[in-house]
Amino acid sequence: MRDLTKWLAPAKVNLGLHVLRKREDGFHDIETVMLPIGWSDEIIVRPSVQFDFSCSDPALPTDDRNLVVRAARLLLSKVDSSPEISIHLEKRVPYGAGLGSGSSDAATTLLILAALLEIDIPETILVEVAVKLGSDVPFFLQRDAAFASGRGERIAPIKTAKGVGYTMPYHMVVAVPPAFVSTADAYRLVVPNDADRPDILSVVTSDDLAMWRAHLTNDFEEPILAREPIIAKTKQALLDAGAGYAALSGSGAAVFGVFERGANAQEASRNLLKHGCRVWIEEA
Repeated sequence: MRDLTKWLAPAKVNLGLHVLRKREDGFHDIETVMLPIGWSDEIIVRPSVQFDFSCSDPALPTDDRNLVVRAARLLLSKVDSSPEISIHLEKRVPYGAGLGSGSSDAATTLLILAALLEIDIPETILVEVAVKLGSDVPFFLQRDAAFASGRGERIAPIKTAKGVGYTMPYHMVVAVPPAFVSTADAYRLVVPNDADRPDILSVVTSDDLAMWRAHLTNDFEEPILAREPIIAKTKQALLDAGAGYAALSGSGAAVFGVFERGANAQEASRNLLKHGCRVWIEEA
């Protein structure tokens, strides 16, 4: 094992999200397009006399309640290995915001260990472990824009006509207001609907903002914005600053706006920072 390794764990936004139906196992069938963004945590691994985990955010647990610890222990048990390592999580992305940061941290931990251990770990094992950790975790194993279905664990990377990964051609501002939304609460509030839903993948990859405004929806948005006025105000601030489209990401509290002009994105970012939001700008 190398003496030190550092990996970034990127966040994501959901470009539309349909909650289709509740399943017999208690989960929901969904469909969504997930897009990785540059806002990232950092995971640092060093050799150590024993397994150890630390985090820059004192509010987060450092025991088995943390997905990084659970990911490491689960994978190591699968491959019957017990390396003496220290893992440190430098937390930068807001959690509980619909940006998938905990899932990304878990997936990145799996990728780090797979790269560092002197064992050939099949991809099927990584995916199996990822699914056990959470519905979003498999997405972060591949880190390209993808269409997700099932309970979110079925991942199909999106390719353009040229065979390369999809990238959105607009500037994006991601804003997280001072609010917390429980995913479990969000699912209790949403009304599943699997009748006559638009083809979310075709809408997204059209890159047509008029089509996005007409057909791209997140089913969590209406009940969450009704319950959390500060999230609704944040979305409206993005639209007022010139966003061609704005929406909730996941179950919130993060919202994002896409802009054709970088100057408008910068203005929106400055305004939202003044109003207590944590903000990330993704350049086109």
